[in-house]
Amino acid sequence: MIIVEPAAGRFDSADDTALSEEHLLERISALENRQARLTEKLERALDLLLRQVQNAHFDRGLVKALVGLLTDDGVIQNDQLERLWVERCQQDAEEQLETERREELRLKILASYKGPERAAFEQCINEGFLFIEDAQLSRGIRSLQRAAEMPAPNAPLLYFVGEHFFRKGKTARARDYLSRAHSISPGDRRVSLLLGLACADEGDTEQAKQLLSTAARLGGSSFAAHYGLGRLFVAEEKWRMALQEFKLALASKASPEAHYVLGCLYYQLSRDVLAARHLRKALEMDEDYGEAFYVLALISERAGRKELAEEYFAKAGTGASGKPSVSARNKGQRTGATVEAPLFRLSPGSSRKLITGGDRRLAEALRQDALNAYDTADFERR
Repeated sequence: MIIVEPAAGRFDSADDTALSEEHLLERISALENRQARLTEKLERALDLLLRQVQNAHFDRGLVKALVGLLTDDGVIQNDQLERLWVERCQQDAEEQLETERREELRLKILASYKGPERAAFEQCINEGFLFIEDAQLSRGIRSLQRAAEMPAPNAPLLYFVGEHFFRKGKTARARDYLSRAHSISPGDRRVSLLLGLACADEGDTEQAKQLLSTAARLGGSSFAAHYGLGRLFVAEEKWRMALQEFKLALASKASPEAHYVLGCLYYQLSRDVLAARHLRKALEMDEDYGEAFYVLALISERAGRKELAEEYFAKAGTGASGKPSVSARNKGQRTGATVEAPLFRLSPGSSRKLITGGDRRLAEALRQDALNAYDTADFERR
């Protein structure tokens, strides 16, 4: 092989080498200057961070000193202040989690839409969640309702709107949206649970029992599902089945409300020893549970212990807030011969608000447990 090399290529150019070395030196100098400036900025940032830490330390020391001084003077209660502070931190953390959940749900709703009006749908969804983020809940829900009425039903959107109305106690409107979500995702346990409770409150007991049983089978035991089933069996006077469901409700969540419910049922069955045992358990967990005192008073009255009954009635008169409890307001309705527990005085099974009517505390406990019963991301993954 013959290689032809130009004559100029046989000799190195001294000028080119010098220029290359000069260029490299310039680049090295520029890099050194940039590194020096970056080091200086880092030093300033560290100094600023140190000052902020010192200021935070001094501020905390000052606050602790002020709290100590005010506590010594009896102006504030240190235990109460600490409890309020913990509650505030928990509230902030819950709000942050709720914001993240809404953002994930918004993206899920948009990804699930398969209809022809995508631009209008996205506008309603984005607008609705922005209103909710700005604490304009009513306007936000109205925007989401408009999106829910567009072609191609969206299961996550229907569930979110139905959950909102269930949270507000508007079971008729909640049932409408949850029924449509259930028709799309019949195997979803959260939809079955909320829809079952809504159906029970609307008087559709057969569908309610089926849905609540499905929720308990798919998602495991929950206080809301078993308590709802128990109340339905009470309305039908199937006491043994109601007792079984209330026991399962207590096993799934040991709470004052669960013990109170069992106490009421045992009182209804004239098993006063067991009733009193569960009612005292409820009072051990919450000493201001006025309704539990009231049923204990009925038990004492039925046993002929008038003085003890009057003592319990007096304790049932006010709760922690100083306001008369529901049972205390109904005190005048009692008779010495009554067997019916206050919780079950309501109504036949076909009446509205069978599950959430009458006892506000139990209704709130039921609603909160139903909303938190299963993993909040479970529906969104479907």
